Amino acid sequence: MRVTQKELEKVKSAMEHEKKVRYFKRYQALYLFLSGMKRAEVAKIVGITKTSVTRIHQLFRKEGLSAIPDKPREGRPPKLTSEQKEQIKEMILTKTPVEAGFPAEFNWTAGLIAKFIKREYGLSYSIRGITGIFERLGLSYTRPTYVLAAADKQKQEQFVKDFAKVKKICWRAKSNTSFSATNR
Repeated sequence: MRVTQKELEKVKSAMEHEKKVRYFKRYQALYLFLSGMKRAEVAKIVGITKTSVTRIHQLFRKEGLSAIPDKPREGRPPKLTSEQKEQIKEMILTKTPVEAGFPAEFNWTAGLIAKFIKREYGLSYSIRGITGIFERLGLSYTRPTYVLAAADKQKQEQFVKDFAKVKKICWRAKSNTSFSATNR
């Protein structure tokens, strides 16, 4: 054994309470190694490399159990500034594509926003990248539904009457047509 029983119990407890497989394997490797197993044996059982076993042990010795889970990492820096994102959000919420210089477009789409960003800021985004921006801005990305403008009641009633007359005329014309069957 390479540590005290108390330290070993702490590692075991952390391993038993870990939900993420990646971290569980690290705790498991550390536990087995500290229990006296050789690096190669631990690596084979846990399914990691011998180097990983050594690295996990060194991290534990240097920083304790808190070093086993990954530290938060920053992702790629955003292409758009916060101000630019807010401008895009404001534009989507208050303007139509036509008002923003996209003739014959009636609804904002991810592709249209990508074109807008390329035109205004010179930055290229994929459709998935645009939908990610929508999510971060608190916008939902849905297909538009079309609502017809309110029609004139009198014109609707007149259409129904005219259509009924046309249907009757067509039905009479059909029923007056005679068909002859010929045996061949």
